[in-house]
Amino acid sequence: MTPRHPSITFRLDPRSGVAPYRQLVDQVRQALNSGLLREGDQLPSVRDVVSQITINPNTVHRAYRELEHQGFAEGRAGLGTFITTHAEVISTTTERESLERGLRDWVSSARRAGLDEKGIAELFGATLRQDGEVLS
Repeated sequence: MTPRHPSITFRLDPRSGVAPYRQLVDQVRQALNSGLLREGDQLPSVRDVVSQITINPNTVHRAYRELEHQGFAEGRAGLGTFITTHAEVISTTTERESLERGLRDWVSSARRAGLDEKGIAELFGATLRQDGEVLS
């Protein structure tokens, strides 16, 4: 199988409170969930990521190592980092739709509790950051 070079473009949000390496990991996982990345796809080289978002190369290496540790990617000496067959992502449309319904229900509950869009985003972001700390 010839590796596809996906068009994933990393971005960092310095105001998110989430470590930069974690933001990269989360973006790869999201790309896997959405189908943008698939088994055999090659991730951008560290050099490409560094020039794309002006980040320390060690941070990119850390993110790629974390993806390898989680079973989402594997490094191949001299070739790069590739998405593996072991990626445990949301694979079916039914699962994704179920999660979306649950999230819509949660947003509705938050609005009924008096939160506006900014309050909902802050609560959601804080919860993600807390979950990221537990996963790290």
